Amino acid sequence: MLEILHKDSWLVAVNKPSGWLVHRSWLDRHETRFIMQTLRDQLGQHVYTVHRLDRPTSGVLLLGLSAEVARLLSQQFEHHQLQKTYHAVVRGWLEGEQTLEYALSWQPDKIADKLSQPDKAAQAAVTHWRGLATVELPVPGGRYPTTRYSLVEMQPQTGRKHQLRRHMSHLRHPIIGDSKHGDLKQNRNAAEQFDINRLMLHASELRLTHPVTGEPLILRAGLDEVWQGALRRFGWQQLAYLPALTSGDGALADTI
Repeated sequence: MLEILHKDSWLVAVNKPSGWLVHRSWLDRHETRFIMQTLRDQLGQHVYTVHRLDRPTSGVLLLGLSAEVARLLSQQFEHHQLQKTYHAVVRGWLEGEQTLEYALSWQPDKIADKLSQPDKAAQAAVTHWRGLATVELPVPGGRYPTTRYSLVEMQPQTGRKHQLRRHMSHLRHPIIGDSKHGDLKQNRNAAEQFDINRLMLHASELRLTHPVTGEPLILRAGLDEVWQGALRRFGWQQLAYLPALTSGDGALADTI
């Protein structure tokens, strides 16, 4: 059963688990868990994709309950008319805040973009990040006698493929658990020492305008056991100003 964050007559939001695909793909022929099929069976009605989260990313995933509502929601994503907030655990100490403008080379989708030109120019990409907490642990990390991590909040202003993962890597603070853009030694160390066996990137909040009622809608997704364990081990569980991170029973959904 998927955790329902919000449902009304027009749309539904779920807390996507890490490791789940949004829909079937020939790239993962042996996978048996899909958000769309599971949610369709759970609700007893069709659902329509609005946006995607990478397979290892968890958090707020929004779907329409009709093709028309899905189209209206997709337009909000395309025109950047909503606000997305993510949290991540990254390597090293990352403090302060910055709006990072760093163009990313185009990474085509193997299915949707297979007929596109491979030599497209780099795409503008903007992410605002803010360091929230740091920790140094007496556990060897690579060539250093200790291991340092940071908790970071990120709000992407554009929607490029793997944007947050690539931007953190560009800052030399890759997200823990990122097998493609991260530090493999640090990933292995995090898994062995702290039971962190997933990408530590979570879509914690989504703010948008309801496409039918016109009301502001805030969707928040709570954290899984791996995330909660990391917060406890790193002494970050008392971050009271992060309701989406510290809610112990899952998620919040508010209409304001």
